[in-house]
Amino acid sequence: MPELPEVEVTRQGISPHLLDQEVTKLIVRNGSLRWPVPDIAQQIVGQTIRSIRRRAKYLLIDTDAGTTIVHLGMSGSLRILSKSTPVEKHDHIDLEMANGKVLRFNDPRRFGAWLWCELPEAAHPLLAKLGPEPLLPTFNVDYFQQALKGKKKAIKLCLMDNHIVVGVGNIYANEALFAAGIHPQTEAGRVDIARLTILVTEVKQILTNAIKQGGTTLKDFTNAEGKPGYFAQKLHVYGRGGETCNECGNLLSEIKLGQRATVFCGLCQTR
Repeated sequence: MPELPEVEVTRQGISPHLLDQEVTKLIVRNGSLRWPVPDIAQQIVGQTIRSIRRRAKYLLIDTDAGTTIVHLGMSGSLRILSKSTPVEKHDHIDLEMANGKVLRFNDPRRFGAWLWCELPEAAHPLLAKLGPEPLLPTFNVDYFQQALKGKKKAIKLCLMDNHIVVGVGNIYANEALFAAGIHPQTEAGRVDIARLTILVTEVKQILTNAIKQGGTTLKDFTNAEGKPGYFAQKLHVYGRGGETCNECGNLLSEIKLGQRATVFCGLCQTR
């Protein structure tokens, strides 16, 4: 599933081809995604794309008339192609530009989304209650400690809670907790300020590094140019249950936590 770095890499990849371009056509071949794709051709055709932003794992394509909200879901991808490029299976939506390029949305599992918002997007039900962005200064140890105060839920589950902080999905939560030496099942409210400080720093660093590496290729993530991400080569624990720890040589443990695979080192992650 594309997580924050993959979505950010996609945003960076499509932006140079779309910014300040006029939308000439919207083609919806299959509107049965996670939610039905609204009929927005009249709203968006003829509009100029003013900016492309990311909020959590959502991409926001802004025009003067409103904002297209795109979510890649489990298997979605966005590609920049020539309008003459043949359509392939699962190519559900095309947004054609005056420069001859097309933004093509492909989603085999159809868990992604393509929505429209004319209100300030912060008021949209999908975005209104999201926590701070992990790479911005608003996500800091003072905020994080207050958000976790008294919580008995496992620290890993809190780290993946979009109401607390957005975009730290399963891959990067595993990696950040390992780097900070925190056991994923530790009660969130019991993690001390010193360890939380390290965790916040590691979250920011790991996400930044993943973006620089082009995201993580596990099953089917590729960027806007169809190229894979390479951060998987840097993973210390995720997907490595039963293998030896890179730091101490101990066998890595794997459990289910919140229905998600959780890998950790019982010697390195003791707090």
